[in-house]
Amino acid sequence: MKVSTLIAITLYSGTVGAFVVPQNAFLRSTALKSQESSRSDFLVQCGGLIGAALVGMPEVASAAKYGSFGAGSPEVLDPSEAIIDDEILGSESVQNAVTDVKRYLGGVRQMEDALAKNGQVDVGPFLRKEYDFVKLRETLNVVNTAFDEDTQRGTDRLIRNIMQDITELETANRQKEGIPRSDRRLEIMQGKLAKLAKAFEDYLAFTS
Repeated sequence: MKVSTLIAITLYSGTVGAFVVPQNAFLRSTALKSQESSRSDFLVQCGGLIGAALVGMPEVASAAKYGSFGAGSPEVLDPSEAIIDDEILGSESVQNAVTDVKRYLGGVRQMEDALAKNGQVDVGPFLRKEYDFVKLRETLNVVNTAFDEDTQRGTDRLIRNIMQDITELETANRQKEGIPRSDRRLEIMQGKLAKLAKAFEDYLAFTS
């Protein structure tokens, strides 16, 4: 009887011992969790500080989002700040190109006058004949040779605007046969022409 009781007590003690977590193991686990928590908190805090800094610096935030493209790129859009080679600008080839650009601007004014007289006029044939993209771009690029690189970045943008405005004007001009142009569509065309004229004027401002 005593022997069986002793065996039972021994087995019970062993079973209980198997489920008891040693105190030093518990302390190590707690320390690790504490370290992980501290590291997580630290990273969150760092992220918050970086985010706040980016919000306070829009250019840096934009660069972080979109990369370095456009960050701090020098584009001279003010003719008074442009660097122009007067000798190149005064050359025959460039002056002929400037004259052609003025002619392009004059053509825009003609289309504006035509629309003012007749809101249903189709400017498409005139637009396609007088504003050939290849010739127009070549003309504008000849004028561009008189500018330094930073100025050209600005005038290149104006050239892109001009080409885009012509494309939009041609799209706005399209009208289904037999359907009159509405007042709203007429306003859109007039707005496109005004925008195109302004782009040519802004470009020519660099040559005066």
